[in-house]
Amino acid sequence: MKSEELKQLVEHLRTQPTETEWLEVKHNNDNPQEIGEYISALSNSAALLRRNQAFILWGVNNDTHELVGTSFCPRQKKIGNEELENWLAHQLTPRIDVQIHEGKVGDIPVVLFEIQPAIHQPVSFSGIEYIRVGSYKKRLKEHPEKERLLWALSTEKPFEECVAAPNVSANDVLSLVDYTTCFRLLNIPLPDNRQAILDRLMTEKVIVRHSSDRFDITNVGAILFAANLSRFTRLTHKAPRVIIYRGENRTDTIKEQKGGSLGYAIGFTGLVSYITDQLPQNEQIEKAIRRQVRIYPEIAIRELVANALIHQDLNMHGTRPMIEIFTDRMEISNPGLPLINTLRFIDEPPQSRNEILAGMMRRMSICEERGSGVDKVIFHVEAFQLPAPDFRTTTKHTVAVLYGPRDFSKMDRQDRIRACYQHACLWYVSGKQITNQTLRDRLKIEKTNYPMASRIIRDTIDAELIRPMTGSGKESGYVPFWA
Repeated sequence: MKSEELKQLVEHLRTQPTETEWLEVKHNNDNPQEIGEYISALSNSAALLRRNQAFILWGVNNDTHELVGTSFCPRQKKIGNEELENWLAHQLTPRIDVQIHEGKVGDIPVVLFEIQPAIHQPVSFSGIEYIRVGSYKKRLKEHPEKERLLWALSTEKPFEECVAAPNVSANDVLSLVDYTTCFRLLNIPLPDNRQAILDRLMTEKVIVRHSSDRFDITNVGAILFAANLSRFTRLTHKAPRVIIYRGENRTDTIKEQKGGSLGYAIGFTGLVSYITDQLPQNEQIEKAIRRQVRIYPEIAIRELVANALIHQDLNMHGTRPMIEIFTDRMEISNPGLPLINTLRFIDEPPQSRNEILAGMMRRMSICEERGSGVDKVIFHVEAFQLPAPDFRTTTKHTVAVLYGPRDFSKMDRQDRIRACYQHACLWYVSGKQITNQTLRDRLKIEKTNYPMASRIIRDTIDAELIRPMTGSGKESGYVPFWA
């Protein structure tokens, strides 16, 4: 993990109000037995809470979560002649991935253990399984209900394969699922009889056979191809919501639209059209002809909305994908934290919790091939000369922010650093390096003001987001920190 990624993660963990069932903070405690027991407890609790990771963080005050530093050096710690990392791995059953990160936040040393959740069975340490109850570590056997739930998770199907409408007739299937649009989007010829239609829907995992003449409609079939999502009571809260505000905050709502009643694939084009219709326009004059253009590139909206639908945590309840439109920006959010660091959205192939859903949406060309969607967002944002988008997380959500037009003079330091970093990423994945001149072109900085571009580059280097690669002076080339 790069130093900037570690810093961001530590700062995020410090925002937690107390130790949770998936987070333990310590100062210097390096007792191997206790560390192993906590790994078991946190791994099992993370699985129950459907979290992607659990953490032990050293160098933080237990009560205030202030950074205090640590003298714990896990890679120097030994139990007999065995290194701590190997000793822990031998004591854990089944073996899980525990990544150890050592670094500094500012000048303060910290250590972070990143722990994989239990997958196929509860994780034990030295033959004993542990669990977190609030901020306390307990033996799992003392909590039979949690033990039962944990074992049940080992046989749980992915959300997409679970059932949205059980035991329905063939007629109900053809009423609930917009199968004609489904086949058109999947580029499949429409079968000429009902049985052939049902057989093909089973092949595509839209339905599964319940009995000889009854069927179950799967979650992925319903959420993508529902003729009316409200007829699937378990999925009505998954419909995306669009809210338009008057001003730059949420105090004055102009109108709200709950994304319609259609499944994601059936209603996607209409959803994007509705969003773009709500946006302000700029007037452009080309060859004496006036035309109105939206202030955000439609392809960026399309990609970010598709990402929000695809990468959401479908197991979270009481929340849904949101598109919020303000006078100065648009925020697109989805339930669940990303599986990769937000700084790596541009270059890393996306990882999705919902591989079946993602695969079908790619087949229908609703989203881009792996790893190219965010690249296109950045490319078109730069072409529209807009401020760099912001990709960030809250405690439970992922948020992408598109900003409206803003003069360079009105961009703050973080806006400029973010633009420089994303510019470097975009050029690097195209096989090039940024320079003072390319950054001036990106931010519309006058040639005579090249020292300002140099200052932004220095600030971005200081933030550990880019590094120099070639050349010197104004001709120096720069690449992202991960290059």
